[in-house]
Amino acid sequence: MQRSLLCVALLALVALPLAWAGPDYIGAGKCKMCHKIEYQSWEASKHARAFESLKGDEQSQPACLKCHAVAGNAEMPGVQCEACHGPGSEYKSMKVMKDHDAAVAAGLILPDEAACKSCHEGAPHDQPAFDFATAKEKGLHKKKGS
Repeated sequence: MQRSLLCVALLALVALPLAWAGPDYIGAGKCKMCHKIEYQSWEASKHARAFESLKGDEQSQPACLKCHAVAGNAEMPGVQCEACHGPGSEYKSMKVMKDHDAAVAAGLILPDEAACKSCHEGAPHDQPAFDFATAKEKGLHKKKGS
C-alpha cells in the first residue's frame, strides 16, 4: 500500500508541472510556413533586426532583451511574431488559424496600442515618439491581399 502511494506521489510530482506548463513559443520560422507575405515584410523590418541593434553586453541584459527578443530570450532574437501575438503552440494549427475566434481562444493576441507602447515608450534609451495611429495606418506587416 505504501509503495503504491509512493508511486502515485512520484508520478504526480512529474506529471503536474507538465500539466501546468503554458503555451510554448515556436519561432517565426514556423509562422512563415503559412504566413509567407507577413514573414517577408517582417523580415525586412526593424523589428526583425531589433536584437542586432543591441551592442556588446546589452545582448544579455534582461532590460534590453525584454523588447529586443521574444519573451526576453536571446535564443529568439528580434521582435518575432510571438513577441506581439503570444506563444503560438496552441493556435499554430491550420484548423485553429482558419477560425479567428478559435485562434483567439487558443491564445492568439491581437496587439493593441498598449502592447506596442510596452516597448515603444519608457524604454531606457531615446527613441522617436511613438504614434500608434500612424503605425497602424502604415501597417506593421503586409498581409495577404494588401
